Amino acid sequence: MPNGSSENSIDAYAPAQVAAIVENIGVAKASLPIAKTLVLAVLAGAFIAFGGMFYTVAVTETGLGFGPTRLIGGMAFSLGLVLVVVAGAELFTGNNLIVMAWASRRIGMGRLLRNWGLVYLGNLVGAVATAVLVHGSGVLDAGEGMVAATARGIASAKVALPFGEAFLRGMLCNTLVCLAVWLCVAAHSVSGKILAILFPITAFVALGFEHSVANMYLIPAGAFAGAEGVTLAATVGNLVPVTLGGSARVALVYWIAYLRKDG
Repeated sequence: MPNGSSENSIDAYAPAQVAAIVENIGVAKASLPIAKTLVLAVLAGAFIAFGGMFYTVAVTETGLGFGPTRLIGGMAFSLGLVLVVVAGAELFTGNNLIVMAWASRRIGMGRLLRNWGLVYLGNLVGAVATAVLVHGSGVLDAGEGMVAATARGIASAKVALPFGEAFLRGMLCNTLVCLAVWLCVAAHSVSGKILAILFPITAFVALGFEHSVANMYLIPAGAFAGAEGVTLAATVGNLVPVTLGGSARVALVYWIAYLRKDG
């Protein structure tokens, strides 16, 4: 990471600097040993699940109406990415930015897909395991069962989404997640990173976009609470299009803008 001159020691890194940093981070992530990658990915799944838990409670019986409730829920869910970025973990949706290192030919397709596969698997394990723990803890019984009712409603609504809508919501969500990570890299301080996360993540939640790793927790949690229509097939039917909606567009756009060698 660049040291920064006296004039930019407080200000955020410039976009061209961020692009170079993200590329180097991508090389490092793709080079992580398998065991370390899996451990950090399981942590990320659990961290995002904590955000999902917080969201579920925050949107329960607010009495504030649709918009304000979604806004509060989005702010609560931001906890998940704050934990991933500040505490350190490997999140599949954010790791789409590794494409920048691949585009610069600093890593091969094999290492890219290896990272994505391991991280996706670890995220799934962490999120589902957390859903199991939450179910066993009785946390969803809070508020005389109102939190469980919210969890059921969230899960049922997600699995009812048509393939095309789920795909596009996943695509829009991943754009904002990658931008949140991009802004975090630009920030110098922990407080700056948290602020950088808050607005993009609050926006994607408030707008109803779909996050694959969040759904790895929210759908099982709702199923354990007795949500209707939530089967294994229905869960896979949501995760497939939402995952496919994640893409390399943010990474490729910034790679073209700042790292592509002309000529």
